Amino acid sequence: MSDSPVFVIADDHPLFRNALRSAIQSAFADVEIIEAGTLDEVAAALDRIGEADIVLFDLKMPGARGFSGLMYLRGQYPAAPICIISAMDDPATVRNAIGLGASGFISKSASLETISEAIRTVLRGEHWIPDDLIGAESDRETAELLERLRSLTPQQVRVLMMLGEGLLNKQIAYELGVSEATVKAHVSAILQKLGVENRTKAVLAAGRIEAGEWRGAIEE
Repeated sequence: MSDSPVFVIADDHPLFRNALRSAIQSAFADVEIIEAGTLDEVAAALDRIGEADIVLFDLKMPGARGFSGLMYLRGQYPAAPICIISAMDDPATVRNAIGLGASGFISKSASLETISEAIRTVLRGEHWIPDDLIGAESDRETAELLERLRSLTPQQVRVLMMLGEGLLNKQIAYELGVSEATVKAHVSAILQKLGVENRTKAVLAAGRIEAGEWRGAIEE
């Protein structure tokens, strides 16, 4: 791989990826850009290149549900700076993304100048937070939940994602290529880490910070 900075643009809309690519190329000289349209493609790209200078990641794309994609990437590739770029830019979403390990948050409605400034800030190893959210903090209960979610391993995040989709243990085992006993162990660990009694409450707990992304997927 060349010595050029490597950017990964992760968004399932080709038109937006093209627009962001053009903006980056006009602002950053000699940059290598890799595009991905699904969470699996992002993971495959990071596995292939070994290291990225920044991952520009949309919260909504195939394979990701709410913050699950961010949690998975943050755990699986801890060295990769992840900057969320999303149309879901309400204050709670921004704060929770930062709380779950994002290095920055850019609204899709931001100007090209703002996008460039945000990227440069993250590349310097700093955090980028929109001006109107600087100093804002989550309430204690939400902060504690974010801390619990950060403690999940990447595989446990994937299991939680599949629980949110309503899959049974044997279905999850098939999808992940592991034994059903392994899935049961992951579910038990998830319940313990989130401090809940059953899988339904685990998904509901995650759903509290997911802007409703997981709440409709399960029934009591």
